Amino acid sequence: MFDCDVLVIGGGIVGLSTAYALTRAAPGTRVTVLEKEPALARHQTGRNSGVIHSGIYYRPGSLKARFAVSGAAEMVKFCAEWDIPHEVTGKLIVATTRDELPRLHALVQRGRENGIPVRELGPTQISEYEPRVRGLAAIHVGTTGICDYGAVSARLAEASGARILRGAEVTVIDRRPWGVAVRTADGRIVRARVLVNCAGLHCDRIARLAGDDPGMRIVPFRGEYYELTDPSLVRGLVYPVPDPAFPFLGVHLTRGIDGGVHIGPNAVPALAREGYGWSVVRPRELAGTLAWPGSWSIARAHWRYGAGELHRSLSKRAFTEAVRRLLPVIEESDLRRAAPGVRAQAVLRDGTLVDDFLIREEARTVHVLNAPSPAATASLPIGREVATLALAQL
Repeated sequence: MFDCDVLVIGGGIVGLSTAYALTRAAPGTRVTVLEKEPALARHQTGRNSGVIHSGIYYRPGSLKARFAVSGAAEMVKFCAEWDIPHEVTGKLIVATTRDELPRLHALVQRGRENGIPVRELGPTQISEYEPRVRGLAAIHVGTTGICDYGAVSARLAEASGARILRGAEVTVIDRRPWGVAVRTADGRIVRARVLVNCAGLHCDRIARLAGDDPGMRIVPFRGEYYELTDPSLVRGLVYPVPDPAFPFLGVHLTRGIDGGVHIGPNAVPALAREGYGWSVVRPRELAGTLAWPGSWSIARAHWRYGAGELHRSLSKRAFTEAVRRLLPVIEESDLRRAAPGVRAQAVLRDGTLVDDFLIREEARTVHVLNAPSPAATASLPIGREVATLALAQL
């Protein structure tokens, strides 16, 4: 009667980590993963900066803090075991103005509360790590690293032993007391005892197809990157002090596992859930975003911040000026466009930007409704958490 025990929707790193955790925790469990694209990890997983985050930013006790701290160590171990390119580089978080100093000190305290080793630096010590970076003060976080999350995803898919169906976009979900039946756009029907929704940018839509009210909507934000024409200007990873009012980390400098240095991202509203440029507009998806009351609440509360992000999106000069706060030697000619990404940000009806990972259980289903950065870092513990919930329903 059943084609599998657990059906996972979404072939990004969270969905694949869940499949991996299911077969590790309960050998013999039949797992199928549905991915609408012709290849795995096409969206958030394959379009991020490749950073293994330490967990320093997140509220102590939150899922983000717990899963990022443990997940960072696990990700390094996983990469080492499977011979996946990675490096523990450490990173600098740099204050460039006096009003950022109290926030930098607060990060030191938060890091210590989360059990993360941090070292406080003055201007001279900053130059020892990054000769061309300037700041009033900084902290060095030694547990931050970089890796290839696309390679991690491929290895998770292989090691899980799950049946992977690509090009399988879900169009209908029929949930019954005995289990769940899913129909895909190409007419395939897959029956499972439990459904796990790891659909990322489309997770709220999948929840509604299953008959559940997720109580949130995904509002897509595009992150636009540049890369340095001369990667030797930056040795490692350099971040500004983030604004605690937003879940974004600001424009930062990231040396990737390939040796290139990415700069960004900014954060602008995307006109489609997979809107990787201003020319990509999907009217139905855009109308859904505009119809959600929370979208307008964000706009009213944060229009000044948003205007600055839009300006940097449309003006390379403005983007360069933002970078020069950290790296004064940069000129416009030093930057060239790189591939953008889109962040799946869960927003509540009142406009609250959901700050933590959000996982909800319903009958025969588990929904992962908010898993933005540092979800790739935390994917192994997130996968175990989701797998535990799914196995409990079998």
